[in-house]
This record gives sequence, C-alpha cells and structure tokens, in this order.
Amino acid sequence: MTLSGNQKRKMKSAARLYAVQALFQMEHSSQTFDQVRVEFLDHRFGASYDGDEMQEGDMDLFSRVLEDAVNYQAPIDQMTDRALKATWPIARIDPTLRALFRAAGAEFRDMNVPPKVVITEYVDVARAFFPESKEPSFVNAVLDHMAREARPEAF
Repeated sequence: MTLSGNQKRKMKSAARLYAVQALFQMEHSSQTFDQVRVEFLDHRFGASYDGDEMQEGDMDLFSRVLEDAVNYQAPIDQMTDRALKATWPIARIDPTLRALFRAAGAEFRDMNVPPKVVITEYVDVARAFFPESKEPSFVNAVLDHMAREARPEAF
C-alpha cells in the first residue's frame, strides 16, 4: 500500500505525540525503554479506545526519537536548561513539557529534519496537551532557542 504525502505527515505527527507520551510514561513508572516502546508499538498505534481509533504512527520515527531522547537525555536537558530562565530549571517544569523538550531535542540532532519543522510539530503537540493556554507559546520560544543552539547553520 502506498501512502500519500498527507498520510505520511499525519503518521509522523502521531509518532511525535506518542514519543512525548512514552517519555512521560517512562518518567512516571518503573518501565524500561524497551517495555514502553513495545507497549506503544503493539498496543497504542492504530488502537481503538471507546470507539475512537488512534492514529497509526510512523514506527521508525517514534523509535528513533524515543531512543535518542533516552540516550542523549543529559545533553538535551542541559540545552533545555539554557533555553529556560535560570529560575525555572527543567526539573521544575511540567513533566509533559519536559518530555516534549526531550523529544524535540532528540529531533534537533537529526540533520535531515529542518528545525522549523520540529518546532512547528512540537508546538502542535503542546496545543494537543494544553489547549486554550499559554504553553504552546512558551514551547515555541524554548524550542526556538534550543534549535538555534543545536543547529545554528539552519538560521
């Protein structure tokens, strides 16, 4: 089956949302990277909950973002800290935002994805978690700072 460009974009967006959820879950449970990855790939991608079907996600992107966020968590967190105000270190921010910054930070490492695409995608994820609030603007500002540090040549 050949997927349209729009279907591929939706699958990538879903993979990013799932990666944030998986990172959040790992932080709040004793589950390992492998346990969470398998749970999402086997039970969340394309699953139905109360008649609502979950979007099928790009499994490769999900796995890569999750793995890089875990493997490079310390440098990603340090980059996030530099983007935040000194009074708000990453340990003090909302755990959902922390997971989001880790996922986006992992993607800034990928030279094939333009930073502006990463920023737009994760601001959309922030909107999904925080509708009607200021968090998406905050996420946009922090990710812009992180992107300029991680990939200055792209700006």
